Amino acid sequence: MGFSNEFLWGASGTAYQMEGAYNLDGKGSGIWDALSGGHIKHGDNGNIACDHYHCYKEDIALMRQMRLKAYRFSVSWPRVMPQKNRINEKGIQFYKNLVQELTDAGITPLCVLYDWNLPMWIHKEGGWGWEGISKEFAQFTEIMLEALSDRVSVWITFNEVASFIGKGYMTGEYAPFESGEAGTMHAFQRLCRLTKNVFVAHGKAVRIIRKKAVLPPKIGIAMDGMFFIPWEETEQEIEKARKRMFPDNADYRFGNWWLDPVIKGRVSPDLANMISNEEEKLISQPLDFIGYNCYKANNYDDDYGRNEAVYPGMPRTAMDWPITPDALYWAVRFYQERYRIPILIADNGMANVDFKMQGNMVHDQQRIQYLKKYLNGLKRAVDEGYQILGYLYGSVFDKFEWTEGYDKRFGLIYVDYRTQERIPKDSAVWYAQMIHENGANL
Repeated sequence: MGFSNEFLWGASGTAYQMEGAYNLDGKGSGIWDALSGGHIKHGDNGNIACDHYHCYKEDIALMRQMRLKAYRFSVSWPRVMPQKNRINEKGIQFYKNLVQELTDAGITPLCVLYDWNLPMWIHKEGGWGWEGISKEFAQFTEIMLEALSDRVSVWITFNEVASFIGKGYMTGEYAPFESGEAGTMHAFQRLCRLTKNVFVAHGKAVRIIRKKAVLPPKIGIAMDGMFFIPWEETEQEIEKARKRMFPDNADYRFGNWWLDPVIKGRVSPDLANMISNEEEKLISQPLDFIGYNCYKANNYDDDYGRNEAVYPGMPRTAMDWPITPDALYWAVRFYQERYRIPILIADNGMANVDFKMQGNMVHDQQRIQYLKKYLNGLKRAVDEGYQILGYLYGSVFDKFEWTEGYDKRFGLIYVDYRTQERIPKDSAVWYAQMIHENGANL
């Protein structure tokens, strides 16, 4: 069967990780701007990052050279709404300019409304634990629709809910670096409150996009979460992997905690006590696709103790993540079989030890091999008839990698953070050719 001509081959980027310009042109402070001190390796921060705010034209020219059909970007909420009821027109103009440049280059823009960097003025109200946040998110959504929906048709409400809620508010690894026992509320009660607020904000945003978008919209949500592949392709092992991935007693780490209410309208009893009938209807607005950010299966994780499946010397990325080539096939299959709507691989990639070599080149053969292995799994899913909108490599440029700072390089294009020089890696050349061939020679 092969990939269709409409298949979206692209790449992704994130506002805080790339833009820089953290205090320019009226941008307000976000939780990663204000609260990261002492949490990031080497004392790094995203104040400058790739300086994409100033270099976006050069960056999009490089994307065009790579033949990208799509680019997933995110909007910095504190850049657009630096204070309550205040709209920053210069911030909005940046995203208008970005989208126009992408459109002129023939690249389809995919807009993520929220990707982790919450405005500090909302954080001070309680962040995602504040009931009023959905009203503010709805206003933010309307602002971005008015600005971009005449040129943007693909909208993603949230990116990686399991991470920005789970690691931001339950384990304290990411901004705002809070734990589940914060205050007097029990951890699970706190999780339910956070989850409800995300659900209501998502539902309001979807309803607004459907009603007010200029171009007919395609709307989704980009998920992360625990994911398992079968040890063998037998019915028994496939079912075991599926149940590990979507357990009956799921929490924020699992996709069904978030997607069963949003897509199936199935709200757990613990959440149901907090949600009115009207809110329940609001939460499960029809979606056009599920985005899934997939780097590895969790079969080989040993973060919480000995895992007998882990063997000495198994291949890992620079993030210490196991390389599991069948991940994209099983992710697509399991998510589509459960939710029955198309899948977008919204992020997939690897951190590698990349550096400038002789001739000012960056040779990254490991990344090329990683891509070949993972994309062959995706091709299998396409050949078996699963509905897949596209594949976005994460990310197009090296960028600020949250608490890892600048050590971990995921990009197809190398960035020298001291000079802002961009160098396409070997993988960028390979990816451009693969797009040209539409994956025919994988």
